[in-house]
Formats: sequence, C-alpha cells, structure tokens
Amino acid sequence: MRLRSFLWVALGALVLAEIGYPLVEGAVRARLVVVTVVVGYAISVAHAALRRAAVPLILVTTGGGFAVEALGVATGLPFGSYAYSDLLGPRLLGVPLVIPLAWTWMAWPAWLAAGRIAPSLQVPVAGVALASWDLFLDPQMVAEGYWVWRDPRPALPGVPDIPVSNYLGWLVVAVALMALLSLLSLLSLLLRRWSRQRDSDRANGTGSTSVYADAPMYALYLWTYASGVLAHAVFLGLPASAAWGGLGMGLVAIPLAVRLAPPHRAPLYARRRREGRPPQQQGKDAA
Repeated sequence: MRLRSFLWVALGALVLAEIGYPLVEGAVRARLVVVTVVVGYAISVAHAALRRAAVPLILVTTGGGFAVEALGVATGLPFGSYAYSDLLGPRLLGVPLVIPLAWTWMAWPAWLAAGRIAPSLQVPVAGVALASWDLFLDPQMVAEGYWVWRDPRPALPGVPDIPVSNYLGWLVVAVALMALLSLLSLLSLLLRRWSRQRDSDRANGTGSTSVYADAPMYALYLWTYASGVLAHAVFLGLPASAAWGGLGMGLVAIPLAVRLAPPHRAPLYARRRREGRPPQQQGKDAA
C-alpha cells in the first residue's frame, strides 16, 4: 500500500475508533484511547515523512513532549500539580508512554494548519492550534480518571477540575515546541541542500504546500475540532468544555475550513456585469 493511501485508510480507522469511544466503558475505553493515539501518531509521522520532516517532528514533539510531561509530574511546572493513573498503560518517570505520542499526533496537523492560514505567523498560530486542543482533551481525560489535578483552582467556568494554569502552560510549551520544530526543520533542509540532494521544500522546511498533499492532515485537524464539539456537547455530558473547545480550537479550525473552501464563482452574466460588459444574448438575438 502506498504511503498516501495508508494515510487515508488510517484516518478512517481513527475516525471509527473515536466514534466508538462513547459506546464503550471502563478498561475497553482506556484501551481504545491508547489505540487512537497510536494510530494518530502513525498518521502524523507518516505524513511528516513525505515532507522529510519526520525526524525533527519526533525529536521535538515526542521527545520534548515526554520531557515536559516528566517535568510536570515531578515539579508541577509548567502546568500545575497533577498525577497520572495506571489506566493508560506503562509509565516512565510517572508519564504513560502513550502521552508523548499524543503531542506528536496533534502537533503536526496544527503546524500545517497554521502554515496554510498564516504562513508568516506559523509558529505562534501553530502553538495556539495545538494548545487549544487541550480545551477538549483535559476535561475528557480527567472525567475518565486518566489523570487528576491536585489543586484545580482557579478553573474555567463550567470546567472545575482543571486549573487555568494548565492551559497557559500548554500554550507556552506548544509555542516553544513549534519554534524548535521550525528551527530543526530549517537545519534539516539546509543539510539536505548542502549534500546536493534533490529537495523541493520551502525555506521553512515544511515541504510541498499543495493542499492535496496535506489534505489528510487538514481533515484530521478539522475532524478533531468538529467531533470534539459534538462529542462533548451530546455524548459525553461535558457542555462547558464543548463551548470552550469550540471557541479556542475554532480560532484556527474555522479559518482553516474557510481557507480550504472552494472559491465562489459568480454566474457568467454577473461577472460580465461587474466587468462592465453587457450580458451575452442567446437565441436569435445572439445571432
């Protein structure tokens, strides 16, 4: 199977897994979370490989994600004091091994979405695109007992179990990771050019900017947004996080959807009128 075909097949599997999440409970639900994260990770890394950015992506978001999570568990910085349960599988330094994969899973589509809507501000917009995902993620995972906050105050209205410091910490870390990803991608590009390998990447190291080439990642980001709003509002009983996530992640998801929408083409007669030309006649008059 070609890699591009794999992306769409894997994305379909991820969608089915997320649809199944509200339909199961307990240990089965926890296993489904792990499967979903692993599939999402594989999708993002595989697509990054097409752009020759897989190595920087893994180093920054998987390695960096684990480092910051280990720091957070040990010290409470930069998110606040929290602890993971044993429901998400094996842990290292108190961090479930699946957690750093989740950072990578959403970091790559966030990076590409930002590059599509605001290329000159890609780093900060990508940071917002990634950090705002946690407005859905944390309330959902805390509700299931996958981790717990020791002092969740002050909190967002309607979401009492997660401190505001968590979201601010996510934003700071996400922007820092995106800046590092941009730097490593640029260095990787320069090394490839120095070694005289053929390369069509842009100067920011993200590769082809074709909307078709990046369509699986755009679809992943927009699906995550739309399904997050729907699931929290209807199936998970978390209407407040549906609203907060809809507002926060919508700052990137909605402009992305607008940017990807097919351009509106006015009817021929309307275009001719705007251009100061008479409408084209038909039938005998046209003859």
